[in-house]
Amino acid sequence: MIRERILAIDVVAAAQQRIVNIFANGLPIWLSFSGGKDSLVLAHLTLDLIRRGRIDKRLLKLEFIDEEAIFPCVERICMETRDTFAALGVGFDWYCLEVKHYSCLSQLENDESFICWDRTKKAVWIRTPPPFAICRHQKLKPREDTYQQFLSRVSGGLHMTGVRASESIQRRSFLATMAASGIPSAGNAIHPIYDWHDSDVWQYLSQNRIDVPEAYLHLYQIGVGRKALRISQFFSIDTVATLSRISQFYPGLMERILLREPSAYLVSLYWNSEMFRRRSPTRQKLDELQTETVDQRQRLLDLLANPPEQVLRSPAALSVLAAYRTMLLKLGSMMTQEHFRTACEALITGDPKQRVKRALITSILSHETNAPGRRAAVKRAAGPAVANRHAL
Repeated sequence: MIRERILAIDVVAAAQQRIVNIFANGLPIWLSFSGGKDSLVLAHLTLDLIRRGRIDKRLLKLEFIDEEAIFPCVERICMETRDTFAALGVGFDWYCLEVKHYSCLSQLENDESFICWDRTKKAVWIRTPPPFAICRHQKLKPREDTYQQFLSRVSGGLHMTGVRASESIQRRSFLATMAASGIPSAGNAIHPIYDWHDSDVWQYLSQNRIDVPEAYLHLYQIGVGRKALRISQFFSIDTVATLSRISQFYPGLMERILLREPSAYLVSLYWNSEMFRRRSPTRQKLDELQTETVDQRQRLLDLLANPPEQVLRSPAALSVLAAYRTMLLKLGSMMTQEHFRTACEALITGDPKQRVKRALITSILSHETNAPGRRAAVKRAAGPAVANRHAL
């Protein structure tokens, strides 16, 4: 885990100083903007420093990957942010490109990707690109690149993002590994608000009266916890589980989504099930009982030996299967019944980005590290790259 250190300044002042230091390098700066709460905070911090003359706006440009399947309120916020920075002479690259995005609705298909702005489905696009959008680029590999691959190829200089350690266990581990190795950033990415908590983000937005997408308020209205308030492309696992319920606030939206992705009807039927990694209290009790009565390790071995049909016909899913086999070989002796059960569910419901696997590895190593006399065993099994996480 990341060891906290008490400083003489608050997180706002610390973030401002980091941004000033970034611009002091004199290199081009790209601010990755998404319209979400974290990127809104980062954009406002940067804007405030520009207006106060503390950083050189000529070094700055914003970049936004429009993934087509986004809420109208997010598009509105991005438009307003673009206009605000344009008034100061700061560029804003709005990309509407055929990039590959993972979709948790595609587990029953032959692949696990959603092509944003798919030219073969132009008639059923969820939205229309704005007239100023960049829809083609010579450095793009259409339908092959993810947006991360494209951005790494197209823009030089330094990249500021709103990544925060408290958002997920994977990001905590990622930032902890960087800190342990003495590397302040991954490649050219820098995270000025990495140490902010959710409460810091919402307090800053409130105190500065920053307009946020209404989707956050709608999610809160339907019972989503404050820590789980995330908006992203519709078909990511973070958003899709609430899609059918939140669509009531956007008339006609679900109809357009179903035209674009017919399998989205599954959300209406099974949104509160393990298909979308949700468990009702009844389901949790049944899982606990099953964990106690069923040999979850053997269940995982059976799944690896005889994977579900949807896994066998998907190259991406087969690579995930191989990754879980490797994890089992390296860490199987340290895994609990709960770890085995989680791995089984991930293989059944899909783990295209291997986020569940990374979280599992962190949980396994944390469990073992906390056990007396087990640190050395963890390092031997995990290897140098993962063991560094425990050097903090």
